Amino acid sequence: MASTTKQQTQREIFSPEIVKQGVEGSGPYAGSLSFSVKVRQGIPDFLSSVNLKYVKLGYTYCITHGLYFLTVPVLIFISAVVLRNLTGKEYWSRDNIVTNTASTISLLAVILYAYVRLIPRSTYLVDYACYLPPIELKISKEEFIKLARRSGNFDDDGIQFQDRVLKHSGIGDESYLPRSVFEPGKTLTLNDGREEAAEVIFGVIENLIFNTGMRVKDIKILILNCGSLNTTPSLSAMVINHYKLGHDIVSFNLGGMGCAAGVIAVDLAKDLLNAHPGSYALVVSTEIVSSAWYNGKDTEMLLPNCFFRMGAAALLLTNHHFGNWRAKYQLKQLVRTHKGTDDKSFKCIHTKDDSEKKQGLVVNSKHLLEVGGEALKANITTLGPLVLPFSEQLRFIMTLLNKKTKLYIPNFKLAFEHVCVLATSKKVLHEVQKNLELTEEYMEASKKTLERFGNTSSSSIWYELAYLEAKSRIKRGDRICQIAFGSGFKCNSIVWKALKTNTTAAGNRRRKNPWIVEDE
Repeated sequence: MASTTKQQTQREIFSPEIVKQGVEGSGPYAGSLSFSVKVRQGIPDFLSSVNLKYVKLGYTYCITHGLYFLTVPVLIFISAVVLRNLTGKEYWSRDNIVTNTASTISLLAVILYAYVRLIPRSTYLVDYACYLPPIELKISKEEFIKLARRSGNFDDDGIQFQDRVLKHSGIGDESYLPRSVFEPGKTLTLNDGREEAAEVIFGVIENLIFNTGMRVKDIKILILNCGSLNTTPSLSAMVINHYKLGHDIVSFNLGGMGCAAGVIAVDLAKDLLNAHPGSYALVVSTEIVSSAWYNGKDTEMLLPNCFFRMGAAALLLTNHHFGNWRAKYQLKQLVRTHKGTDDKSFKCIHTKDDSEKKQGLVVNSKHLLEVGGEALKANITTLGPLVLPFSEQLRFIMTLLNKKTKLYIPNFKLAFEHVCVLATSKKVLHEVQKNLELTEEYMEASKKTLERFGNTSSSSIWYELAYLEAKSRIKRGDRICQIAFGSGFKCNSIVWKALKTNTTAAGNRRRKNPWIVEDE
C-alpha cells in the first residue's frame, strides 16, 4: 500500500502542471484571465499519463485514413496496365477492335467509379466574409465605463471591476457594442436580441454574397451557430424565411456551444456535404451580445460584458470534385476535444440566475484555467501526428519511449505557416504563445483582432484570417491552424491549406474585408 502511494505521489509531481493564476488583481494584466501549462523535465512515468492516449488517438486517425492512400497506387497501377494495352498494335487489330474498345471503356468506367466512391471528397472553403458593424456602434473603453455608470445598472464595485478588466484586457477603443445594453432602466428583451441577430446575420450573408457572387437558391445546407440566443422559430429558420430558401434545404441551428461552435459547424457541414456530394453549405457563426449581457452585481458574471463584442462570420463550403478551381482553401484536418465528462469542465462556464434573478454567464476562473489548459494540451497532442513532419514525430516518439531522455516538445511552427488563436484576452494569448513557443508573427493576427474587434466569440478566428489576407500574408500552399475554446469544456482546431495567394489590397472592392474600410 505504501509503495502504491509513493508511485502515485511521484506521478503527481512529474505530471504536466497547470499553473492557476485566476483573474490578475494588479500589474500589466490586471483583470485578465490566465493559465499556464508547464511540462516538467525528466517525466519518469509519461507512458501511463493521459498524454499518450491523445498521441495514440492522433495516429489512429492516420491509420484509419491510410486505406485511401493505399487505394490511389492500386488505381494508378491498373490505369498504367490499361494504357500499356492501348498502345499495343495487336490490341487495335481489325479482328479485336470492337471487343477491346468495349472492354477498355468498361474498365476505365470501373476505375473512375472506384476513384469517385473510394477516395473521400475534399471539403473546400470557397470564400468567407466577416461583419463590420456601423461606425456609430464603435465604443472606446472610456465611453464603455461612462455609459455603464450612466445606465444605473451597476454598483460602484461593478463599475470599478469592469474598468480594471477593460484597461488590461487587450481590447482597444474601436470595438462594437449595441447601445441598447446601456439604456438606463431598460430590461433587455427577446426583441432586442432578434434585432441584433438580424443586423449581424443578414449583414454578413450579404457580404458573403458580394464576395462570392453566390445564388442563395444554390444553398443546400444551412448551419447557424449562436451560443446565447435561441429563439422559436430558430435563427436558421429566420435566414430561410428572409432569403426564401428551398423547402428541401438541410438546416441546423447550434446553440449553447460557446466560442468553439464555429469549428463544430464546419465539421457538421463537412459530414453533411459527404451525404449530399457536390452541394453548397452556408455556415454562419455569431454571438448576440444583448442576449448575453448581464446587468447585475455579481463580478464573476461581469467578465463577459468586458470581452464580448458584436461580430459574425459567414462561410461558403463545398465538396464538389472541381471545387478547388474556385475555392480559396482546402480543409486538411479538424480535431475536436471535449472534456464534458469531467464535472469541473462541464460547470466552469454556465448560465445562471444571480440572487436578484438576473441571468448571466458565469466564468469560474479557478476551474476554467485548469480545464482550459488540459483541453488545449489534449487537442494539440492529438493534432500533432496529423500535421507534424515525420522528422519531428520521430524525435518526439523516441524521447517518449525513452524515460531517461528529456521529453522533446515538437516544433509546431514547422507544421503551420499561420496560427489563429481565438481572441480571448491579452494574458490568455500570451500564455498560449509561451506554451506553444510561437513567435510574435504567429500571434499577430490574434492580438490585433482582440485589440480591434474584441472577442467576437466563434467568429473571432475568421477576423484573424481576414487580417492575414489584408496584410497579404497568405501564399499558395500555406497552412493555417485555427484554435478555438468553448464551454463544455471544448478545444477545437482546424487546419486549412491555401489553394491560391489570397490578398485583399486596399482599394480592391471585389471583396469585403473588415480590416479595410475606405468609407471611414
